[in-house]
Amino acid sequence: MFGVLFEQTADGQRYIDWLLSGLGWTLALAFFGWWIAFGIGVVVGVGRTVQNRFISVPARLYVEIFRNVPVLVQMFLWYFVFPEVVPSALGDAIKQIPPPWASFFPALLCLGLYTASRIAEQVRAGIEALPRGQFEAANALGLNGYLTYRYVIVPQALRLIVPSLTSEVMGIYKNTSVALTIGLMELTAQARQISEATFQTFTAFGAATIIYLCLALVAYQAMTLIDKAVRIPGSAPVKPTTDEDLASEMRQGGALPATMEVVK
Repeated sequence: MFGVLFEQTADGQRYIDWLLSGLGWTLALAFFGWWIAFGIGVVVGVGRTVQNRFISVPARLYVEIFRNVPVLVQMFLWYFVFPEVVPSALGDAIKQIPPPWASFFPALLCLGLYTASRIAEQVRAGIEALPRGQFEAANALGLNGYLTYRYVIVPQALRLIVPSLTSEVMGIYKNTSVALTIGLMELTAQARQISEATFQTFTAFGAATIIYLCLALVAYQAMTLIDKAVRIPGSAPVKPTTDEDLASEMRQGGALPATMEVVK
């Protein structure tokens, strides 16, 4: 079924080379976009929780704007509208960027800022999930607000939200497909090009689907390992004890079950 991918194209390449080229752009867009999103998202998420309204209000506006506008609309705004609203000299310089960078940079900026708004809400939720005693203990140690967030609050919040960040990591890989609308030949765009050249639509998009699935599985496994490495001790879910477990413990040595032992 996938034999057509190894046939030669008119330019002497193979169709699978088109897919690999698209995969490279997808990985580059997702990788650099994620770090932009993570850096901005942490800063904005912290800003959503501080008491200073000059910081919290702009942070909330950022989240509400970028999270509630569809990513496709934002992609068009960065690619078509942004060069027209900036000063003419800067706009002309942006328009003269050669392809594919002329499409890559707006797509990178769009995905980074959009995903940052989602990460900011994850960070805010992680900070608000921490006990108030963490802030009070930091104040008792003489730490100011900046040092409290840097050394006490943010490190714990980030460790708590690793499972929820997994969906954002996988989501940014999938959202890279929107970049085809502004001409970036990423994985989905290359699959469409193969479909138009060979009329093998099922083969082209089937191969792209398998690649996206593999990327998602790799991202999931990587985030699972990170979660296990940084998990706060005692925060793992406790497996409920069943009647069979109690009976098994009772049969072993006649001692009380572990869940019923008296703490001395």
